[in-house]
Amino acid sequence: MAAAKTENIMREDSTAEVRDLQRAVVELRGELEMMHVRQKAAVQDVLRESSREIAQLKSAIATLRDELERAHIQREQAVQHAVAASQSEIQQLKEIAGSLRTALERANVENKATVQAAYTASTSEIGQLRAIAATLREQLEMAVFDKENALRDERTAAQGEIAQLHEMISAMRKEMEPH
Repeated sequence: MAAAKTENIMREDSTAEVRDLQRAVVELRGELEMMHVRQKAAVQDVLRESSREIAQLKSAIATLRDELERAHIQREQAVQHAVAASQSEIQQLKEIAGSLRTALERANVENKATVQAAYTASTSEIGQLRAIAATLREQLEMAVFDKENALRDERTAAQGEIAQLHEMISAMRKEMEPH
């Protein structure tokens, strides 16, 4: 009996334990279902949040794409404006270069005429100066020749006077000697 009592107690303990386990299983099932519900709610929240974020990102992408297109259009317009301005400036520079080339050619023609006139005048002046130099050379040679002749004549006259003076000195010595 003691064995039957122990067996009964064991059965009751086992039954109580099975009931406790069944209750625990039911509670755990309830918690698991609640966790599934919470998890589904969290997933739904995350999906909603990510959908909202995706929508915001799509909107931001569309806005940025629009801004990029506007910037591209503005850049193209700026490039076209710069090209037009540079073409206009190039045309103006070509016109200026053409007018400067014409002015330079005109100045070269005028300078050639001026240089030619100056060359002709200088050639004429050089000819005149050569003629004057030749005349002056002739006059100088004549003056030198005349001077040499005059000097020769002066020497001859001086020598004649010196000879006369020597004769006079000799004659005076002779006269003074006897006395």
